[in-house]
Amino acid sequence: VQLQESGPGLVKPSQTLSLTCTVSGGSITTKWYYWSWIRQPPEKGLEWIGYIVYSGSSYSTSYNPSLKSRTSISVDTSNNQFTLQLSSMTPEDTAVYYCARRGGSWGQGTQVVVSS
Repeated sequence: VQLQESGPGLVKPSQTLSLTCTVSGGSITTKWYYWSWIRQPPEKGLEWIGYIVYSGSSYSTSYNPSLKSRTSISVDTSNNQFTLQLSSMTPEDTAVYYCARRGGSWGQGTQVVVSS
C-alpha cells in the first residue's frame, strides 16, 4: 500500500487546513485498517493527530485530545482517499504532515507553514 499527501504548503492564521491522502495498492474500505494523520513540528517529535477506521459497517474516528476540537478526518471512497481538516490554524501548527496506515506504510510527508 502506498500513500501520498497533497494540499497547500502555506496557510494563513485562522484558516482551515485541508489535506488529502491518496491510497494506492489497497482499499480505503479494508476493515480494521487505521488510516492516520501524524505531524512533526520543526525540531520536535512526532504528534499523532487522529485516525479513521472501517469496521465493516461504518467508519469511526479518534482524535488527539489536544487537537480534537479543531480536527476532522473523513474518507472519500470513490477516490480511495482520506482527508484531514484542521481549523483555526496558528503558527504553532507549522509542521510536516504525514498520512499513514497504522502498522504499515507512510506517505513522504508534506510541509505546511502557517504564516500571514
